[in-house]
Amino acid sequence: MVEDKSVRLIAEDADDLSVVSALVQDAVLKVDNLLYDQKKRRFTLEINRFQWENSGKDQARRNRVRSLLAIDSVLAVQTRAVSKQDPDMVMSLLQLQFKPDEEPPGGLISILFSGDGELRLAVEALDVTLLDSAYVWGTRHVPDHERRKS
Repeated sequence: MVEDKSVRLIAEDADDLSVVSALVQDAVLKVDNLLYDQKKRRFTLEINRFQWENSGKDQARRNRVRSLLAIDSVLAVQTRAVSKQDPDMVMSLLQLQFKPDEEPPGGLISILFSGDGELRLAVEALDVTLLDSAYVWGTRHVPDHERRKS
């Protein structure tokens, strides 16, 4: 029996964020699962994350896990091509990026989605958390970025 190791990571600099970004690449979520609590200055995304760290040629190890991606110290949120008009619309997360301010530790976090969607979060400091839940399920579909041959 293989022991399940849930991911629990905190990103406090750009290098940390690149690790989190790799782990959440190809996560899917409904637009309704984007939540901004302005009072707590916290932006959360409830995602279904493909477990890249466990995938290989063994099809039995191709899983998705329900995860929480939380960004704290959020001062402002901007969106491009992301609308909550259709709360059931499914989005695919591509990448997280961080551009620091001239005076650290603040900056701008960009969350990029397929179809040109983007969230831009102005943050006081880089404080990102990725937490996996115990809810894991197998999937036959493995995200593929290779261009399809005609």
